[in-house]
Amino acid sequence: MGMLQRARKAGRRFLNPVPTVVGGLAMAFKVLPQYLFNHEERVPAQALGPFHTDAATYAKEPASGLRITWIGHSSMLLEIDGVRVLLDPVWDERASPVMWAGPKRFFAAPLRLDELPRIDAVLISHDHYDHLGAGTVRRLAELQPEARWVTPLGVGAILRRFGVHAERIAELDWTEAVTMQGSAGAQCEITLLPSRHFSGRGAFNRFETLWGAFVLRGAGAGVGETRGHAVYFGADSGWWEGFAEIGAAYGPFDVTMLEIGASNELWQSIHLGPDGAAQAFRAMGGAGLLMPIHWGLFDLALHAWRQPIERMLELAETERLKLWMPEPGQPTEVVRGVELRSDWWR
Repeated sequence: MGMLQRARKAGRRFLNPVPTVVGGLAMAFKVLPQYLFNHEERVPAQALGPFHTDAATYAKEPASGLRITWIGHSSMLLEIDGVRVLLDPVWDERASPVMWAGPKRFFAAPLRLDELPRIDAVLISHDHYDHLGAGTVRRLAELQPEARWVTPLGVGAILRRFGVHAERIAELDWTEAVTMQGSAGAQCEITLLPSRHFSGRGAFNRFETLWGAFVLRGAGAGVGETRGHAVYFGADSGWWEGFAEIGAAYGPFDVTMLEIGASNELWQSIHLGPDGAAQAFRAMGGAGLLMPIHWGLFDLALHAWRQPIERMLELAETERLKLWMPEPGQPTEVVRGVELRSDWWR
């Protein structure tokens, strides 16, 4: 199927779908001066929030069949046609290997992990700290023992170390799929697809676990007007030509979640940024709603913390993109083709 193929390896290291160089020492020398002389407001000058989720909302199924609670960054609770899925959950205080240093969240999670409803599946796109929080996984393993976990190849070992039982974990290669069960016989097919990024929780284990994007398809997706919903969760990726093929093979999507933060021209091969997200959305067919993710919670780059969303809004005007931007913590129903633009970040 063209560019959408199983992952390849060179020795112990997985390879990107297209040749990609991830920065080493040379990159560090280029970035250091920018860090030292950077005057952007990279962390909000005034406290954000607090945001609060009314957990009682989850007692009632979404009328539209699709409801999203954006926790912040790339973490969210997705309720899709009767199946509840947590995406890249990070409730941890910092996106870091240690608790006393590293990028600290701009606002507290809008609900506690023990306030979550029953979760059917937890998806982890890759092993970076802003997508896989150790404390979060440990707590979820205790609170949600029945949940299934879906990860790219190799990430299961990390989850087992944090207390997730091996039999609850499904590790996928690119283009592989697994079906998750929800309440009352509901089903959701989850497919792992290639993305252009990298992995590793330390300096010396890069590329040793796989990374990827997910397509989630509710039962009945593709059957006339009563079809279920289809969602693309892009996680982290730089631009590559595979986006067009993903749209053609797996779309159209009701919601396309693409990252806009932590971008810089020095590392545009592994992070889209707002312009790359607009380009990818167009390549995938430009149908449905574009949900900007991976912004507004952690300082992971050199840009001002508001810059990604401000640029995204500019692009939406010039390119007539339909954006879907809920306030953090608000369980919000998706109505097909209907835009949503909250300005919580102003």
